[in-house]
Amino acid sequence: MANNSKTILKLTVNGEAREDLVPPNILLIDYLREVVTITGTKSGCDGGECGACTILINGNPTLSCISLAVSQSGKNIETIESLATNGRLSILQQMFHEKLGTQCGFCTPGMIMASEALLRKNDNPTDDEITKALEGNLCRCTGYVKILESVKAVIGDNARVRV
Repeated sequence: MANNSKTILKLTVNGEAREDLVPPNILLIDYLREVVTITGTKSGCDGGECGACTILINGNPTLSCISLAVSQSGKNIETIESLATNGRLSILQQMFHEKLGTQCGFCTPGMIMASEALLRKNDNPTDDEITKALEGNLCRCTGYVKILESVKAVIGDNARVRV
C-alpha cells in the first residue's frame, strides 16, 4: 500500500510567505518548479554535481536538487527570479548579459546565485575568491572566462549603476 501522507510546508520563496501541502520526499527543485511554478532554477545532473540548481537558502548557496523541500521549513528561499526588480535585471544579471557570461544559459541561474551569495558577503572579492565561490558550478560552454568577467564587472571601480 502506497503512503500518500503529505506535510504542510511553511517557508518564504522570493519574499512571499507560502504554505503548501507537499509529499515528504519532494525535492526542493521539484517543489519550486512544480508547486511554486517558478522555472528559472535548472536541473542539470539531479545529483548535486553541476550547480545549475543553486539557489539561496537564508542567503547561503544551496543545491536544490539534493535538498528535500520539507527540510527547508521556516527558511527563506531565493531563486534567480528574486534578483530582478519590477522587471529590471539586477546589476549582476545585467553584467552576465552584457559580458556574455550566459552563453547557452543553462548554468547561468546557478552561477548568478552563487555569485550573488559571494557578493553579499564580500563586495570586492579577488579572482581566487570568485573562482572558489563558483567551484561547484559547471559550465560546458564558456571556459569560465566570460563568467568571471561578468562577476568582476559588478565589483569595485567596475561597478555600474543603472539609471
